[in-house]
Amino acid sequence: MNMAFTAPSPAETVLVPDPSNQRAYRHALGAFTTGVTVVTAMAGNMPIGMTVNSFASISLDPPLVMWSPAKSASKHPLFLQADHFAVHVLAAEQVHLCSAFTRGGSGFDAMPWSRSQNGVPILQQVLVRLDCRRSAAHDAGDHTIIIGEVLQVTEREGDPLCFSRGMFGHFTRTS
Repeated sequence: MNMAFTAPSPAETVLVPDPSNQRAYRHALGAFTTGVTVVTAMAGNMPIGMTVNSFASISLDPPLVMWSPAKSASKHPLFLQADHFAVHVLAAEQVHLCSAFTRGGSGFDAMPWSRSQNGVPILQQVLVRLDCRRSAAHDAGDHTIIIGEVLQVTEREGDPLCFSRGMFGHFTRTS
């Protein structure tokens, strides 16, 4: 098999990720559209939450999911200490929840919430909520990969909130 080098087309940009072009690398990664979640836990008696798009399913048996907070996040050490957490998959109309849990957002202030069976703060009317027990945490460069065993799933009908290249949108169904 002949594997000849193919030069990029004029419409393509090629980069080798390094500290000088992190913005361009981040932009390239942004082409992968993701859903938007808010992960919550308790830190002592204080509810904490963080908007996260680095979320994925890992395994059906056992039921495992992962998310990956930045080590630079102020809540990073608090989430690492939490034995239980909840992943809230946001619906298309819930950009306000996403904004509330980003850096500088109001978080749980003036927001209705309750506690799950495991004492984790839960948000109401999200598309899906996964109640999890932390099963592992792995170092991953400037992030930590947190793996959770899914103990319970709560869901409703609706369309997911999507995020791509710095913008929010929603899923459009075809055929």
